[in-house]
Order: sequence, then structure tokens, then C-alpha cells
Amino acid sequence: MDVIDAIGNTPLIRLSKIGADLPNPIYIKCEHLNPGGSIKDRTARAIVIDAEAKGELRPGSTMIEGTAGNTGVGLALLASARGYRLICVLPEKMAVDKRIALCQLGSEVIITKNGPLTAPHNFRNVAKRLAEENGWFLTNQFFNPANLGAHYGTAKYPGTGEEVLAQVKQAGFSTLGAFVMSSGTGGTISGSGRRLKEHDKGIQVVLADPVGSSIADWVNTGTLGPDGPFAVEGIGSGTVPGNLHRDVLDSAESVSDAEAFAMVERLVKEEGLTVGGSTGVNVVAALRVAARKDLNGPIVTVACDQWDRYKSTAWMKAWMEREAATVKLPE
Repeated sequence: MDVIDAIGNTPLIRLSKIGADLPNPIYIKCEHLNPGGSIKDRTARAIVIDAEAKGELRPGSTMIEGTAGNTGVGLALLASARGYRLICVLPEKMAVDKRIALCQLGSEVIITKNGPLTAPHNFRNVAKRLAEENGWFLTNQFFNPANLGAHYGTAKYPGTGEEVLAQVKQAGFSTLGAFVMSSGTGGTISGSGRRLKEHDKGIQVVLADPVGSSIADWVNTGTLGPDGPFAVEGIGSGTVPGNLHRDVLDSAESVSDAEAFAMVERLVKEEGLTVGGSTGVNVVAALRVAARKDLNGPIVTVACDQWDRYKSTAWMKAWMEREAATVKLPE
């Protein structure tokens, strides 16, 4: 047994205060409690196991990934345990905390200028070019079907969707009303959503998307919306990732940075959940869905990652400064 066996089987808990007055209860799957602190540990495990089975990874192999940080952390854990070299390519806009964590875990880190996917210096394009030039294994989370399989389920490991179904049943429900989740690569919402709909086609699968991302409009209308700035990390996009499958999705909700970061504070203070901004996006969207009266069961969403990845960000610094101002020193 190694770290790979500690990934998954995370708890599903009910939000006891936030949304308590709504028609449908909200449950949150605590993926921030994975060994690497995020749901991306599942993605990393699935990609590595699949590549090993195909002979694409052998002892001493080099992996490279374009990442917002969390997939890189998951891959770094596995690289250490399995004896691989890992190179992570991050855009400069991502929190410094993630760079530090990757270096501490033994990954080599390359920082690129921010840019759209059409730009050669985009982090994903840089990772792809370096993989081709050096013969390294490109883990390719945005298009690798193993990412989707991590959440749909494999022969060896139940997926996120399968775990949700079992845990909702343990909580006394035969099904759930909706699954609400944001999208970085699309793997979690598409893989979990497909498995959930196999169980009950009436389950609504709702994308939670930051305002400024183009994806919510694409889900709701079939056309990408305007691409604007947003501060929440690791989710949202101006293009459609290969692992995001529109046929699984029923609708999308757009959530502003201000709403997301305010919800993170509430989750910490009212529910004891130390999570990052993408979880704030998920819960704000889940509250809207939970207000509906046409759903047959609880709403399930996801705590994507830990708050300690964001201590260097502007929104977290502003929060810490507000809290520091309330501290009273003894006279």
C-alpha cells in the first residue's frame, strides 16, 4: 500500500447551517481531505495507473503537466511514491502557495506568462511542446479520458459518482435531486454526472461557473459566452475542455468572485470547512438549485480543495487583514 490507496472515499456531510431553510438539503463531498488536499488526487491516480498499464510510464520516466496547481500536487505525490520525475507548467497568475507546495514535493516548476489557449506561451501549449521535444509523458488532464474515468469509476477504484450514490443512500435517500460542480478540465462533473444519470436520469447535473468564464453560456445556449477576468482559480475557461461533455449537463449557474469568496468565509466560520474559492462557487450555485421545489432528493456538491493553497492571494490577504483588525490585545 502507498499513497495511491489513500485517495478517495472522502466523507459526504450535510451543510447544517448554510441553506438549512431551503426545500432541499445540501450535502458536500469533502474532496479537500484527500492526501494532496484536492479532488485532483483522483485525476492524478487515474492518469498514472492508466499510463503504467499501457507502458507509457516506466521506472525513471518523466511526466509533464500544464496545471493550475492541484493536479500537479496530486501527480507530485504519486511521482514521489512511484519513482518518476515530474515537471509542472503553471501560468503566473496562479497562487504562489501552489508553486511552493509543488517544489516542496519534489516537482520541477516552470512558470509561463498568462495567455489564451491560442498563444504559444499558454501553459498548456508549453507543456505539450516540451513533452514532444523531449519524449516526456504528457499527462494531459484536459483531454485524457482517464481523468473522466476517475470520477465515473474503474474496475479497481469506484469513481466519485459511485461514492456519492452509496453515501446518499447511507444518509437515507434513494437518489439525489442534483449534482452541482464547477469545471476546470470537466472530468469531475462529466464523469460523476454520467454515472449519476445511469442510476437516475432525473438527477440534474448543474455546472457552477465563475462570472467571466465562457462555459456557462455554452451549457445553457450552445454558444460560448464572452471571456473575461475572474480571480477564482482552477475552474472556468474561455474554451471548452475535451473532458467536459455537454450531453451530461442540464444547466449552468454563474457565480461572481465576490459571491464565491464571501461563501468561503461562511463555510469556514459556519460549517468548519477550510476550503478554497472554487468551493465557494460550487456552494453558491448549490444554494440556488436547492431553492427549487421540483427536485427529488438532496443537492450534492463538492469541496474541491484546501484554503492553504490561497494564503498569498489578494482575496485571502484582504480577509486576513479584516480578521486581524478585530483582534484585541490585552490592556
